[in-house]
Amino acid sequence: MSGKNSTKVGLRIDVDTFRGTRLGVPKLLEILQRHGFQASFFFTVGPDNMGRHIWRLLRPAFLKKMLRSKAASLYGWDILLRGTFWPGPVIGKRLAGVIKQTDQAGHEVGLHAWDHHKWQMKTDTMSASELASELNKGYQLLSEIIGKEVQCSAVAGWRCTEATLEQKEAFPFRYNSDCRGQSIFVPKLGMAPQIPVTLPTYDELIGQDGVDESNYNQAILRRIRADALNVYTIHAEVEGIVCAEMFEQLLISAKQQGIQFVPLSELLDQDYVSWPADEILNIEMEGREGWLSHQASLVKANQESYASS
Repeated sequence: MSGKNSTKVGLRIDVDTFRGTRLGVPKLLEILQRHGFQASFFFTVGPDNMGRHIWRLLRPAFLKKMLRSKAASLYGWDILLRGTFWPGPVIGKRLAGVIKQTDQAGHEVGLHAWDHHKWQMKTDTMSASELASELNKGYQLLSEIIGKEVQCSAVAGWRCTEATLEQKEAFPFRYNSDCRGQSIFVPKLGMAPQIPVTLPTYDELIGQDGVDESNYNQAILRRIRADALNVYTIHAEVEGIVCAEMFEQLLISAKQQGIQFVPLSELLDQDYVSWPADEILNIEMEGREGWLSHQASLVKANQESYASS
């Protein structure tokens, strides 16, 4: 679907786990093909150690989120325990065919992480050489799988530091999607632009303010604005498995409302290459445990709005 009156929404699909790659990605490819949409898939390609997050249940904020989103039934116990009692499988080695299939279907393929759990838990304590190693291992395997340069990336868990941005400059990324925000920007002169995520994810919205499965899609569609940047993130482990039917209905409803889901690269205005400068701030976010990277101007705007209310 295309047209002058359509509203473009960047569709970012994060693939965090072995299960999400094996089961969720093929289902999402099928759904997207059926409705004529394309997306940006960001793959984790190294060891699946996501089960190690189970120790975070000792933290109240993480436990509250897990209970609210019914994580055990949503993700499956194989994800919740992966890498705890046995070594996690290297996703890109075992499931290279699924990643190749995604690229061959015409979707944008980008790097999410080598080890998602390690990145999410240790980003801010890793040295420059450790950050470079994590990025390089992921980049090399992913580019080997698809047989070409990987041109975009999105850090795991929206956890990005200044050191991370500097290390990413060694790679041919046309853009990065490392934070939450409201507009495309460059974090430093000469760096690749950031395309921030603007809309909430399933686990952030579900169970909050009366939102449940019956009205979740409407809650997302209401937040899409024709006059603004719109970037929506789904997860292969959620919308590609347990919530696949609900996601397909979202696509149907979106099409009826003139909304077109596109890869994030389509949101880059080819006639305007001087995006405004902005910064990335790492702050805590309602609905999630720990800090996330945010576009600084959005944080400032929210603080001013709160102060005036």
